[in-house]
Amino acid sequence: MDIPVLHRLALNESPYPPLPSVREAMGRAVAQAHRYPQFHPDDLTERIAAWCRVAPDRVAVGSGSVGVALQSLQAVVRPGDTVVYAWRTFDAYPLLAAMVGARPVPVPLSPDGHQDLSALLAALDHRARVVVLCNPHNPTGSLVTAGALSAFLRQVPRHVTVLLDEAYVEFARDTALPDSLALLDAHPNLLVLRTFSKAYGLAALRVGYGLGSRDLVARIRRQQLPFGINAVASAAVEASLRAEGELRRRVDTVVAERERLRRELVSLGWRVRPGHANCVWLAAPDPVDEGAAALTGAGVQARHYPGEGLRLTVGDRKANDTVLTALGGVPAPGSDRAFVLPLRRADP
Repeated sequence: MDIPVLHRLALNESPYPPLPSVREAMGRAVAQAHRYPQFHPDDLTERIAAWCRVAPDRVAVGSGSVGVALQSLQAVVRPGDTVVYAWRTFDAYPLLAAMVGARPVPVPLSPDGHQDLSALLAALDHRARVVVLCNPHNPTGSLVTAGALSAFLRQVPRHVTVLLDEAYVEFARDTALPDSLALLDAHPNLLVLRTFSKAYGLAALRVGYGLGSRDLVARIRRQQLPFGINAVASAAVEASLRAEGELRRRVDTVVAERERLRRELVSLGWRVRPGHANCVWLAAPDPVDEGAAALTGAGVQARHYPGEGLRLTVGDRKANDTVLTALGGVPAPGSDRAFVLPLRRADP
């Protein structure tokens, strides 16, 4: 019999629905659903620009950050060019590369789950047009520090566009977190990608944005799908920005639960490194396959990479307690627990 899914912790979604004020704004927009949205999302672009304190012509809006990433590749990549990224990472990047006729070049992560910046730079030959960095990284939650990012950007050839995917930046608390927007003037080949799907809890509405130089953003905007951002999504984003204080408190709760989850897993013997996204990463040689099976049996849906790792979205406290109970039954290296096998009756 199939076990029902009680806790969805596979897609790094927010455990919280939109705020009441956001739902009210969405409802008002639904009442006007017989009207088209703006041909291009100019009003939303200006609102995001004011919020980020940049000029509107430095903002590109799309269908989630992945939509802006696709527009970016369409703008700068020609068939036969290469797109370089660390692997493992967000599964969409090799798909996006294929969609624009590029050759994906995956570069292995370092053993501790960080993006290998030196290896990424070495992969940037004359055919490379895009290099992707995720910061914090998906799925490991590792961080590229401010100093490391600045050094990396100085060495990237100007013909290569850097997609800095900051989908999880709101969950990072490290003092070494880069101020990516301060780097835009010095690096016209840099595009910072962000989303309203994660911290803002609007995953179903598909709104993301990119911040970059005027020239790069203008090229990306030429790939903008007319009427591509629906009015309900725009209303939800604008209401969310007005409720930023409430949403920040929600994010703080997720961060606190992330740290609790990591501490408890470490106490159970799992070797969990510090992470900076809204997830925790369990990696082989810890028994991630056995852990995935235990979670499934407990009704928890997690992201399982067989033989490699297990990414657990931070849920609400009840979901996280269910995770801890399930994984507490899986002996992990470093724990003093051992399997207790039932006695088997001797064969007659």
